[in-house]
Amino acid sequence: MKKIKVAVIGIGNLGQHHARIYYSMKNLVELVAIVDIDQTKIEKYKKIYPDVEFHTDYRNIIDKIEAVSLVVPTRLHYSIAKDIILAKKHILIEKPITTTLAEAEELVFLAEQKNVILQVGHVERFNPVVQAIKDYVYEPKFIESIRLSNFDPRVADIGVVLDLMIHDIDIILSFVKSKIYSVEAHGAKVFSNNEDIVKARLRFENGCICDLTASRISLNKYRKMHIFQQDSYISVDFMRQNAKIYKKLPAHAEQKVELIRPKIKKEEPLKLELQSFINTVIENKKPLVTGHHAKQALSVAIEIINQLKI
Repeated sequence: MKKIKVAVIGIGNLGQHHARIYYSMKNLVELVAIVDIDQTKIEKYKKIYPDVEFHTDYRNIIDKIEAVSLVVPTRLHYSIAKDIILAKKHILIEKPITTTLAEAEELVFLAEQKNVILQVGHVERFNPVVQAIKDYVYEPKFIESIRLSNFDPRVADIGVVLDLMIHDIDIILSFVKSKIYSVEAHGAKVFSNNEDIVKARLRFENGCICDLTASRISLNKYRKMHIFQQDSYISVDFMRQNAKIYKKLPAHAEQKVELIRPKIKKEEPLKLELQSFINTVIENKKPLVTGHHAKQALSVAIEIINQLKI
C-alpha cells in the first residue's frame, strides 16, 4: 500500500506528539517533514527523527506532502490552513478551527471547493469512553460537564472557553439533536488577559439544559460529564476512560436500578484521531469531526465568550 506523505507544522507541546504518532505509523505514513520557527526545537528533534526533513517555513514542504497536521497557535490557523487547502493538501487542524466564524466558514468552503479533507482536532470525540457510551445516549434532558486543568502560559493567547470548554461543547452538540436558543455565561480573568474560569448554561429548543464549567487555574486535572435522560443516568470520566450507566428497571423487577459498566479498551485518543485522519485520507471519506462540526462548536464558544463581558 502506498504510504501517505505527511508533515507536522508546529513541534511544540502537542505537535511533538503528532510527530511521534505519525512516525510510529510506518505501515501507512511517511513523516516527510517537520516545520517550526524555533531553531532550538529543530535541532532537538533532528536527533530523534534523523530521516525527516526540517524547515522553518511551511511553504518549502507543500509540494512534497499529501497531508498536514497543523499544530500552531490558534491565531495562525487561518492563514496557514488557507495556503495548505489552496494547494489541495488534506489537513487536520488542531482545535479550535480558527478564532473567528468568518475564517472558519472560509476554510470549510475552500476545502469543499478544492475537494480536500478538513478534519479538526476535537480529540475527545476519539476518546474510547465517548465511543463506548454513544449508543446509551438517546435524548438527554440535562448534561453537566466539568473540565479543570492547571495554568499553562503557552496557551494564554486564547481563553479557557476555546482552550478547554470547546471539547465539551463539541461532545454535547454531537449528543443533543436540537438547536440552542439561549446561552448564559459568567467568568473571570485570573492568570491571563483572557477568561481563565467560566460557567455557562446552554438551553436547547427540545428542553435539554447543559451546564458547563471550565477552569485552567485548578491544582488538579478533572474531566467529567454527567448525562441525565428518561430512565437513565450516565457518568463519564474522560481522563480515566471509564463510564457508569445507571438504568431504571421495570417496576416488577427486584432491583430498581441496574448499573452497567461498559468494557472499554483504554487507548491514546490522539493516536486514534490521527489514525482516523489517515484512514479518511486513504479511503477519501468524510471525517468524524468535520469543519462544519468545528464551526458549530466555535459558534457556541464565541457566544459564550460574548456573554462574559469581562
